[in-house]
Amino acid sequence: MSVFNIDVIDRAIVEATQGGLPLVPQPYHAVAERIGVPPEVVIHRLQAMQKRGIIRRIGAVPNHYALGYQANGMTVWDVLNDRADELGAMIGTLDFVTHCYRRPRRLPDWRYNLFAMVHGHDRTEVEAKAARIAEMLHPYCRAHTILYSTRILKKTGLRI
Repeated sequence: MSVFNIDVIDRAIVEATQGGLPLVPQPYHAVAERIGVPPEVVIHRLQAMQKRGIIRRIGAVPNHYALGYQANGMTVWDVLNDRADELGAMIGTLDFVTHCYRRPRRLPDWRYNLFAMVHGHDRTEVEAKAARIAEMLHPYCRAHTILYSTRILKKTGLRI
């Protein structure tokens, strides 16, 4: 089996979870019952697909607006390339950063190479959180800005 081939059980698990895990106390048990395998098989297979790169992650995808977070800002940072991984790992541990990743620069138009998503109840809160990140990145950051969301995009995972 190559890295992205899946068998009939993996496919059934993906189909059963592609719209999200059931909102029940034991979601893996519910998936297992639906496809006719033991819960341990579902858990093991999901872990194996994650290791193989078929599934990147399993996590909650909250609607930030419904939770009261009306300002959503992608903070973008121009940091030293040789420190970007280390700095990104540090920022990614902050409880107010939902995801942080490195991207290539697109010079001369786009100088930023580190991205961190920050949510706040308003823009003032997002800006205060960005200021905390800026303090952490000093003196390795040359510039930064905040790109605010203007609409909600539909988030979906793996689909078959």
